[in-house]
Amino acid sequence: MFRNREVRQFAYFFFLITAVTIFLGFIIHPAAGVLAGVSAVLFGTAFFLFTKARYKSLVHISEQIDLVLHNADHIYISDAEEGELSILQSEITKMTLRIREQNDALRREKEHLADSLADIAHQLRTPLTSANLILSLIEKTTDEKERRALLRETEELFVQMEWLINSLLKLSRLDAGIVAFQRVPVDVKLLLNTAVRPLLISMELHNIELRTDVPEGMTIQGDLSWLSEAIQNILKNCMQSAGDNGRIGIACEDTPLFGEISIHDSGSGFEKEDLPRLFERFYSGKNGTAAGYGIGLALCKRIITRHGGTITAKNHPRGGAVFCIRFPK
Repeated sequence: MFRNREVRQFAYFFFLITAVTIFLGFIIHPAAGVLAGVSAVLFGTAFFLFTKARYKSLVHISEQIDLVLHNADHIYISDAEEGELSILQSEITKMTLRIREQNDALRREKEHLADSLADIAHQLRTPLTSANLILSLIEKTTDEKERRALLRETEELFVQMEWLINSLLKLSRLDAGIVAFQRVPVDVKLLLNTAVRPLLISMELHNIELRTDVPEGMTIQGDLSWLSEAIQNILKNCMQSAGDNGRIGIACEDTPLFGEISIHDSGSGFEKEDLPRLFERFYSGKNGTAAGYGIGLALCKRIITRHGGTITAKNHPRGGAVFCIRFPK
């Protein structure tokens, strides 16, 4: 009747006590013996039904835990009445939900890793193929001038691959959460100068005009090195959009609630289909070219959000693209 050893022992002890009580009751008075017998039957029946219900619930919980251990897709642990068993069910439910969340997170992480590796391989395949073709042309070319031009083109491809690999490594470090950002006041003028400095020669060659408007003494909390890289990636995107003889404007606003950096270019703006996916990794736009890897803006957004900020992009009413970075205070 009872499968649990402790319950069986309690039942044998209960039957022994009941028999002794009934025997003593009949010795005292027959009515006392009958009353003791009836009371024992009623109490025993109630105990049996109560114990059976509790162990039925425990068996159900055990089965559900076994389903969790075997990665079942659907589990359900019903609510019990008030008491210790209800508390146990509540804690087990929390545990199973937590395990399920962790399993889902691990599965998504594995899928993301597989997709990332496939994307990386795809992104590197194009410049590597181009480099191999150019090297084969160099081998067959006898003209020194042409050979030098091909070597410069090869060098540019390797520079692109180096940037791509470094950006992917930085994204991986950010995804893994192993980057420790400094949290110090950063002067916005210094931040913009640091971001613009490596691009000045390229801007001059393409005759791109840059205008900045920064309130005196404006600061934001963060890491100068990482934030300057994020802004530099936006500026590269704006330079490509603005093209030769283009214009880029940087306007900043400092309020008691937030600090904002707005970057506007004179290009053609974004396609409507591209706006929702601009910051997705490896997305280079509806009309993207081989020169765009879709890494810069994804890295930029990850850096800014890790600093507690937000970044949005839209088309300016008078033309061109606008990137708006906001850091709450």
